[in-house]
Amino acid sequence: MSTQQTTVDFILEQMNQAGMVTAKKMFGGYGIFYSGKMVALVCEDELFIKITQAGKEFVGDCPEKSPYKGAKPCFFISGERWDDSEWLSQLIKITAPEVPIPKKKVRKPKS
Repeated sequence: MSTQQTTVDFILEQMNQAGMVTAKKMFGGYGIFYSGKMVALVCEDELFIKITQAGKEFVGDCPEKSPYKGAKPCFFISGERWDDSEWLSQLIKITAPEVPIPKKKVRKPKS
């Protein structure tokens, strides 16, 4: 089962109070980006937010689940929470500062 574009579009719309949130198709799902950092994943129509200390304090008791085999666990955000745009946007805003800036890949010259 793959992720439907309509699911990603809805989640992005619900996060719009956070500011510029975008999605990029990757590894069979979508990465959700805020301030140039990947803060969440949508895999098989399920939402996963990267775990941070501020996020733990904000969400309280939230289940953790890996978005795909071999991935680090993330907060699993059930579909019932998606309707709370203010809560979801706030979670994205407090998660982003603790997510490291992605490292630029250095391309090796061809020999």
